[in-house]
Amino acid sequence: MKNEKKKCNSNSSKEHGDADAIIYCLECNLYLCNKCETLHSKLVSNHHIFNLDKEKEEIFTGYCKKENHTKLNYFCKTHNELCCSVCIAKIKNEGDGQHFDCDVCIIDDIKDNKISKLKDNIKFLEKLSNSFQKSIKDLKAIFEAMNKSKEELKINIQQIFTKIRREINNREDQLLIEVDKKFEKLFCKEDIVKESEKLPIKIKDSLEKGKIIVTQQKEKENNNKNNLCSLINDCIKIENVVKEINIINENINY
Repeated sequence: MKNEKKKCNSNSSKEHGDADAIIYCLECNLYLCNKCETLHSKLVSNHHIFNLDKEKEEIFTGYCKKENHTKLNYFCKTHNELCCSVCIAKIKNEGDGQHFDCDVCIIDDIKDNKISKLKDNIKFLEKLSNSFQKSIKDLKAIFEAMNKSKEELKINIQQIFTKIRREINNREDQLLIEVDKKFEKLFCKEDIVKESEKLPIKIKDSLEKGKIIVTQQKEKENNNKNNLCSLINDCIKIENVVKEINIINENINY
């Protein structure tokens, strides 16, 4: 039976009310509360006691779990389980006689066999326990090694990508600088372009002015000093304009 809350069922339980049981005595087949447990421990000291608060597994009472059945005094070899007299009854009714046709013996007859098998199982479990301990130790070592490898791999990946990002950033900076330098040259030519737009007018004006000077010089019979200075001054202006035009033209073709 499971360790749900049980009520004290001793003969003295009526004297202290409907109290919760704290222990179970296998020999007495009694659930005892705190007061009854104190009295019980004084009267007997070698009974098999289960602490209901601490016991995690199902408590073995020595009685058949089936309703209205009796104490477990038999063993069914066919099903490898304990059974009571009702379980092996020849008359098979509902809940009765489940083992009437099985290979059944009293529990004393199976004792030596079960103890012998228990010793064999203990040896097997000890061997298995040692093997498991070694396997767990090896598995733990493998896990730690794999975890270390994982962390090292993650660090390597981070370092590689950090280096790649740094190189990409450096390359980006270099390319941006190169672009700036290339376009700086183009921007320098922007002024030249603006000046070149004025060339046709300068050329036209200088050409017309030069032709007028030549014509006027031919028509004038007397070239006094004032006229001569004016002529030379106009020639110098046109020369300077031609020089400027040549410079702009060279820059355009550069």
